[in-house]
Amino acid sequence: MAIAAETQQEEKASSEVTAAEKRRWTLNDFDIGKPLGRGKFGHVYLAREKRVSDLEFFYFTSNHIVALKVLFKSQLKQSQVEHQLRREVEIQSHLRHPNILRLYGYFYDQKRVYLILEYAAKGELYKELQKCKYFSERRAATGELKIADFGWSVHTFNRRRTMCGTLDYLPPEMVESVEHDASVDIWSLGVLCYEFLYGVPPFEAKEHSDTYRRIVQVDLKFPPKPIVSSAAKDLISQMLVKDSSQRLALHKLLEHPWIVQNADPSGTYRS
Repeated sequence: MAIAAETQQEEKASSEVTAAEKRRWTLNDFDIGKPLGRGKFGHVYLAREKRVSDLEFFYFTSNHIVALKVLFKSQLKQSQVEHQLRREVEIQSHLRHPNILRLYGYFYDQKRVYLILEYAAKGELYKELQKCKYFSERRAATGELKIADFGWSVHTFNRRRTMCGTLDYLPPEMVESVEHDASVDIWSLGVLCYEFLYGVPPFEAKEHSDTYRRIVQVDLKFPPKPIVSSAAKDLISQMLVKDSSQRLALHKLLEHPWIVQNADPSGTYRS
């Protein structure tokens, strides 16, 4: 009975996937709402799937609210990032995690590519940080966050040489154009933690050349205000290390006293 039941479930799942693959989205399947943001290659809009019985999608129920990312093909082609977009879709569409924004699917027309994304109702983290100026230690340690942009992500076990990302978050090995691995993410996490607690990135400078210099030298300074605990400073200092092999490992990071003392086990910040 168990084998028969499993076989029936597999056949049902297979038929649902086949139906979903046959059913292609179009812009007419959505009611377009207010703009949510603007990027280099297009715009993001609030959207809702129209309540039409024969258009109910396999991925989500009818009348579902989503974010529709609209990218212009001409701009993608001009910047030669078509391959990057394909890789972004391939990676994000296969990820399932509460802290990663879902990519439900995509479609395209003659001029545009449309990504159907999970709607994050609380908006962008950076805007929230600007409003608050800086976060408390409890809020910084307990992140109700979703990673949303996978434009420069790769699936690889090899070391790489690509220099990419926002200047303030680049590690020394990228700035110096040497091979790097996944430990670049530990550095970026350290920068982000510092920015949460102080409201500015640690190596910020007026000129880009000065920012590069400060990153390479790991010119890390902790201003007297706002007041930040020694435990938080210790965690940041263990992540922002020039020798990438000496940076705090991810599993050790979760065991650090500052995380243990400040992070809510539920993952939800309560003010």
